[in-house]
Amino acid sequence: MKALAIIPARYPSTRFPGKPLYPILGKPMVEWVYLTAKKCKALERIVVATDDKRIEEVVHNFGGEAILTRSDHVSGFDRIVEVAQKMDNYTHYVNVQGDEPLLPPENIAGALSLFGKGAEITTTAVPFTSLEDFQNENQVKVVTALDGRALYFSRSPIPFYRKSSFDKTPRALKHQGLYAYSKEALHKMAKLPVAPLEEVESLEQLRFLYHGFSIYVHTATKDSPGVDVLEDVPRVENLLNQIHAR
Repeated sequence: MKALAIIPARYPSTRFPGKPLYPILGKPMVEWVYLTAKKCKALERIVVATDDKRIEEVVHNFGGEAILTRSDHVSGFDRIVEVAQKMDNYTHYVNVQGDEPLLPPENIAGALSLFGKGAEITTTAVPFTSLEDFQNENQVKVVTALDGRALYFSRSPIPFYRKSSFDKTPRALKHQGLYAYSKEALHKMAKLPVAPLEEVESLEQLRFLYHGFSIYVHTATKDSPGVDVLEDVPRVENLLNQIHAR
């Protein structure tokens, strides 16, 4: 296996403009994500994919590798496809979200380990620990089959607990947003049109389910709270301080 990690990073954002460059304990967010990915021994190389020269310059300044992409991509997946086409000598590609500075490197390795079972697409999720997170539309939920295959992703609380409560099983997992693709699957999915479910939920993984691809979910033990809005920054900084104090 030769795995390339790609960190999509775009400057414009409806909820948080300039998020990749926002300072987290003195470092731009994209640097935290890059350094975390570097700790994963299953990765052969890491690049930041951006359409903004400001982000490219910052990445180069901290010693990382960046590649400029087109500015008209609809989603992060489309940016991944462009990079994979330019760097096609890898067997697997990993989409590492650029707003998760706390992503454990072992979660990346866990997603890659599922390819030994014949998977084409893999991702990671963790159990929900609070009803508040479960009801938060920014926390994506995934329900899986017995073999770990994703049945559906949603921003809504799923499943609906008609006869039981959130504290009872079965319950959805909290999706972490990390994806890994085999080279062959990525080339096939690059030709897929945007799906209606994807547009409704604004979740690109629904494009793959809609068109018949299977996504296998690695259930991780460590969560990685992301930065969706500016108000998430203090929480992430506090967690990073706790980690560094150990």
